[in-house]
Amino acid sequence: MGKLKALDENLNLNNKRVILRIDLNVPMQEGKVTDESRIKKVIPIIKKFINKKAKVILISHLGRPKGKIDEKLSLKPVATILENLLNSKVYFANESYGSVTVEKSNKIKSGEVLLLENIRFYKEEETNEKAFAKELSKVGDIYVNEAFSCSHRAHASVCEITKHIDSYAGKLLSEEVNMINMLTSKAEKPVSCIIGGSKISTKIGILTNLVKRMQSIVIVGAMANNFIKYKGHNIGKSLFEKNQEDLLKDIIKKCEMNNCKLIIPEDVIVAKSFESESKLKSLNKIDSADLILDIGENTLKKIYNIIDESNTILWNGPAGYFELEKFSLGSKKIAEKITENTKKKSLTSIAGGGDTVAAINKYGCSDGFTYISTAGGAFLELLEGKILPGIKALEINE
Repeated sequence: MGKLKALDENLNLNNKRVILRIDLNVPMQEGKVTDESRIKKVIPIIKKFINKKAKVILISHLGRPKGKIDEKLSLKPVATILENLLNSKVYFANESYGSVTVEKSNKIKSGEVLLLENIRFYKEEETNEKAFAKELSKVGDIYVNEAFSCSHRAHASVCEITKHIDSYAGKLLSEEVNMINMLTSKAEKPVSCIIGGSKISTKIGILTNLVKRMQSIVIVGAMANNFIKYKGHNIGKSLFEKNQEDLLKDIIKKCEMNNCKLIIPEDVIVAKSFESESKLKSLNKIDSADLILDIGENTLKKIYNIIDESNTILWNGPAGYFELEKFSLGSKKIAEKITENTKKKSLTSIAGGGDTVAAINKYGCSDGFTYISTAGGAFLELLEGKILPGIKALEINE
């Protein structure tokens, strides 16, 4: 990956129209925002440009309107919330481009904000249309991408627009990209990862890319059931992915070839149903009516040892069905142990993925990680070693 064209923090933005691509894809119900956390996250970013006396033009998508106007997915309610959180006037443009919107972008004063309507109301956004992107660029003087979570999409407001306007990677986007690049190339060894999730096939790209760089890989969650079954143990009624034997064999072989320790659970928490009593069992005691829903004490001790041995760690995927208290101990203890070591300055810790972030927040450990990514698909694709179109568009051609 090439060097990103980062925005110079000392650049004079007074009275400049700054197009800021952010992610305001918030949950909506009956025209009302039901969770403001994603909006709150971008407030410091917007304030930075307000303080620099820029005219801030916000571009975002909301939901999947499939290139058609859908009033239920309008960003208008978001403008009101932004105004309250910023304590500053936020104007709204009913159209994302065109002469009327350009005029609005020119008329707003320095330090004011203009939010454009849902960019996905236009089919040209998702087809990365050149003419559309060119028109879109006319609402600003410079473009800054702070939407890493959207940068795996080859969309006009992420990719093509950068060809028509002076464009930069925002500070937070740069930090996230640099952190993942560090993990996959320059991390202080030993480097380990704890990987979970329901399907091994969705994580094969990550495992294949990381196995060459990791000293230890710990498999947890429903993914681990595949390995437990492959090793000849009964997994009862537990969730697993069929016909993945060749994939498992390949991962095990790659770990051996790269001298990477592969750790799978040696004891688990099981129950006959989500409502029934939970029990700790070794793998050879699992019966046909059991559901594996968390890791056991011995497995947790092994994971503690891995965390203690590591200088850098990645966590992506909870250890069990943490939504229910009786199956949450594995995820809770992993979050707390990583937090403890990170705060002692003995560990660089990176976490990502919706469920992982939810678990970290649940246990009050969000301030105990070096970096937590909320980018979802973009985070996972970069871990796989894929080229992200929105990041590629911001690289310096040397």
